[in-house]
Amino acid sequence: MILSICKIYFSLFLFISLLTFFFSLYFLSLDYMVIIEYYLVNLNSSSIVMTIMFDWMSLMFMSFVLFISSMVIFYSEEYMQGDLYLNRFILLVVMFVLSMMLLIISPNLISILLGWDGLGLVSYCLVIYYQNVKSFNAGMLTALSNRIGDVALLMCIAWMMNYGSWNYIYYLLFMKEDYVMSLIMYLVVLAAMTKSAQIPFSSWLPAAMAAPTPVSSLVHSSTLVTAGVYLLIRFQESFSMTLNLILLLMASLTMFMSGLGANFEMDLKKIIALSTLSQLGLMMSILALGNYKLAFFHLLTHALFKALLFMCAGSIIHSSGNCQDIRYLGNLVNKMPLTTTFFNICNFSLCGLPFLSGFYSKDLIVEVMSMEYLNILVYCLFYISIGLTVCYSFRLTYYSLTGNLNYLSLNLFGEMSGLMLKGMGGLIILVIFMGSVLMWLMFPSPYFICLPLILKLMTLFMILIGMFLGYELAKFKINYSLKSLNYLTLSNFFSVMWNLPMLSTLGINYYPLHLGKIYIQSFDQGWLEYYGGQNLFLNLKFFSNFLQFLSTNHLKIFFMLMVFWIMFLLILV
Repeated sequence: MILSICKIYFSLFLFISLLTFFFSLYFLSLDYMVIIEYYLVNLNSSSIVMTIMFDWMSLMFMSFVLFISSMVIFYSEEYMQGDLYLNRFILLVVMFVLSMMLLIISPNLISILLGWDGLGLVSYCLVIYYQNVKSFNAGMLTALSNRIGDVALLMCIAWMMNYGSWNYIYYLLFMKEDYVMSLIMYLVVLAAMTKSAQIPFSSWLPAAMAAPTPVSSLVHSSTLVTAGVYLLIRFQESFSMTLNLILLLMASLTMFMSGLGANFEMDLKKIIALSTLSQLGLMMSILALGNYKLAFFHLLTHALFKALLFMCAGSIIHSSGNCQDIRYLGNLVNKMPLTTTFFNICNFSLCGLPFLSGFYSKDLIVEVMSMEYLNILVYCLFYISIGLTVCYSFRLTYYSLTGNLNYLSLNLFGEMSGLMLKGMGGLIILVIFMGSVLMWLMFPSPYFICLPLILKLMTLFMILIGMFLGYELAKFKINYSLKSLNYLTLSNFFSVMWNLPMLSTLGINYYPLHLGKIYIQSFDQGWLEYYGGQNLFLNLKFFSNFLQFLSTNHLKIFFMLMVFWIMFLLILV
């Protein structure tokens, strides 16, 4: 029996994932780090060295990325069934994972740039996989937004020439103390904000949902968007107070904006994409408060339940004849019981329901934030964002479970056969248990958080308000007007992510395109063309024809020229 390419890469990634996980536990218990230097070229006193760093953090992150990608590749075999280019698709996903690996194990800015650019390039190829105008636009927006970060990293590399080496891990404390070198930190934060889609670069993340669902599951849970957070975790020692405050403000606003937007979105995949954006804002903001371990903890738990959430969404889309509009779904619990169970467990984990994996990281982040000495804006944005998360999750559950196939009559609803469910089943156990396991591993001495009763209950209070609002805003029946339609202008503004997609596309393109139009009318098609190239061409053509006419050497032309010549001489005399 010939093994398919999916099975081969699934087995390989799963094996390496388990191996790296046990290594990470070993390194964590010993507080151990290995740096491997491989000399590529040694010329006189200059050498080009490839450096690889293994510590518990890089190994654990690699383990999670490989595990999720193995499940996604396994799941893709059935999801992409009938695709003529399945092997190409799987190889693109593998290239994507390898770029992420390179990024994770690099303590060197050059090799980080290789992985970073690899992610950007392959993500473009995957977003435009279904070839239509919408995908091409989304791919271009994704690629160009990420190019800003690539340029920022290139500028970091140029500026680090001052140190004589690109191994940033040796210089983190110098960068903090040196005023001139702090420029590197601002550029690194800019790069991370583009890759992790923080304001004002948020619009590419929902647009990238044009990619096939397995890609969304991998890219928007554990690889592409978390690369920025991971880079900041590595650099966090050298952040100044000002930089932390800027990052905190941007991350909190992103969290709030995406939470609002998800409540007005009708596209199933875009709702999940906006929830990813919200969770990235949460990671960035706790990182800006100086707690990098908590940010990493949430990054890992979020990767698990978000990957599974996308896979469940893919299964639903697959069964409903490629319909992604949540208004057409309903009564899924009777048609697809197992997928719906997985879907809701992930939703509860996202909301932070006690004892699921999302609860351990999210609750800890919010309580640690409550102990910080902060202003009221950040505090309110945090808690409102928690409420909004529950709000859109409950709305999604309400739309998908209640009703009776609300508007969709032509469907093939039913559980998918083996492969997709097995791929999802591999992740569900980790979604339930991995939060507590990671907490025991990463925080051997538990946090003691002492808060007043009202602050302890604040999270629960916001969750209950969120559930109520989610139900009230989404409630629908025949002849019933949605609450959001009563405030149409406000709803429209919130639903388009505070006009960020417009600013990212038309806001940047409008003036160059307008100037181009003026230029082409005035120059290429205007007087300049008439008096410039076109006029020159016509004159040359006329004289060329005239000379051609003269050089035909007819007798009458010869006599005519002789007459002209005699007349000319007589005039001169």
